[in-house]
Amino acid sequence: MLKARLEPEAVFGRCLAATEPVQRGDLLVEELPFAFGPKKDSGIVCLGCHQYLQFGEDGDSLDRCELCDWPLCGVCAGGDDDGIHHRSECVVFSAARVTFAGNVSEDGVCTQLDCITPLRVLLAKEANPKRWENEVAPMEHHESERRHNEDVWHADLVNIAQYLRGPCKLASRFSEELIMQVVGVLEVNAMEARTARGYPLRCLYPYTGILAHSCVPNTARSIYPSEGFKIRLRAMVDLDDGQPLHHSYTYTLDGTAQRQTHLREGKFFTCNCERCLDPTELQTHFSSLKCGECVEGFQVPKQPTELSTSWNCCGCGASTSYEDVQAIIQSVQSEVNAVQALEMGPHRLEEAERLLRKYKSLLHPLHFIATTLRQLLIEMYGRVQTYEMVQLTDDMLERKAELCRQVLSVLNKFEPGLSRSRAMNLYELHVPLVLLAKSGFIASKLNGGELRARLVDAIDLLKECVEILQYEDKCSQEGVLCEVAQQALRQLTLSVEGLGSELD
Repeated sequence: MLKARLEPEAVFGRCLAATEPVQRGDLLVEELPFAFGPKKDSGIVCLGCHQYLQFGEDGDSLDRCELCDWPLCGVCAGGDDDGIHHRSECVVFSAARVTFAGNVSEDGVCTQLDCITPLRVLLAKEANPKRWENEVAPMEHHESERRHNEDVWHADLVNIAQYLRGPCKLASRFSEELIMQVVGVLEVNAMEARTARGYPLRCLYPYTGILAHSCVPNTARSIYPSEGFKIRLRAMVDLDDGQPLHHSYTYTLDGTAQRQTHLREGKFFTCNCERCLDPTELQTHFSSLKCGECVEGFQVPKQPTELSTSWNCCGCGASTSYEDVQAIIQSVQSEVNAVQALEMGPHRLEEAERLLRKYKSLLHPLHFIATTLRQLLIEMYGRVQTYEMVQLTDDMLERKAELCRQVLSVLNKFEPGLSRSRAMNLYELHVPLVLLAKSGFIASKLNGGELRARLVDAIDLLKECVEILQYEDKCSQEGVLCEVAQQALRQLTLSVEGLGSELD
């Protein structure tokens, strides 16, 4: 740890706090994972590089380890660096002569692989008992809460604990209680990461995992696959000495009811942050519905953190039941899900625009469902057939810029400062601004000074984008975008300098 210390906390037991005043971008914590491996409920993946593998219905595949017969792609089996991640469990499986069946459920889940990451944690405990005792053992695992979901608990007991102690012959090394503790630690604390090639996995970071939650985080984490999935935690905004460090353990662009459900079911706590306690979600009305009884009002939850709370209009006071509100949201969300499932193309874009228009009279303009649709549209304008960047009219470019500004207005509230989501949208916004400035100048709608001013605005967007993404792993999607943004920044700066010389 660099600029963070462990402190007791009333709700979460332990938390991290800043050890001194820190500025936005300062490094707070960095650590290597205690262990990492496949996500729970994944399909069949290579146990080296985590890429998805194709197995026949009878489990037939060439992508198997020669020693233990478990999934391993040809590259990792041939001695690639990622192949070393499989060695520890390979010894266990080989010694026990336990084979990989390759069975996959109808929804694509291979439950036999659920044991891999817990096993890697257990083997890491044996290899590094001091770090286990000091860092991992004290982590929350919420056994009593997890037992309430009897189906999941029993599945983990059978597929992981009893499987490792039985067929894998590890009963003398690991108790059932210990294995279920590890399963709980992972469920509550593990963080999702991606390999350099974009494949998902989960990592266990003992110190970073202590971070308290807030739906308006003040820290940003970056995971570096090129450095053994080392995590670096930085301040998103300026922080005072002793200020608690917060990260979000749910999707910040979900509404309060959706975030609360995710946190209760997956992390076993209710969030009482400032945003969750505010019915308007910091004046964004991110979950608000337009009132059907008056013209100006919006319906908001009376007690936002209570699942069954009624919804009341801020203007006329009209009330709607929780059940009715959720029925509306689920109906609209199902239509959005159908659009998201469409193949990337012009029809998908046009359907997203149609839904935004359709529900304009029902949702607050910044509602989380409307924000989801805007993000889809931002991604598609300039990238799909008949809507590629060179084909966009000025009106379409203005539309893309408007969409970016609307999403940024929300992100500036929920993810202020060094936010990757903000960086992506800043980059997306600069493109239509540059093209509109150039087309306006060509059409004599802008003079040279006005053109220069608009290009400078775009430069400012790129500068902040680069400032945010400079901390990302160079091989990650965000790291690649940072390089692209730097190139665009250099080119645009040269253009403005040349324009300045002409105006002088």
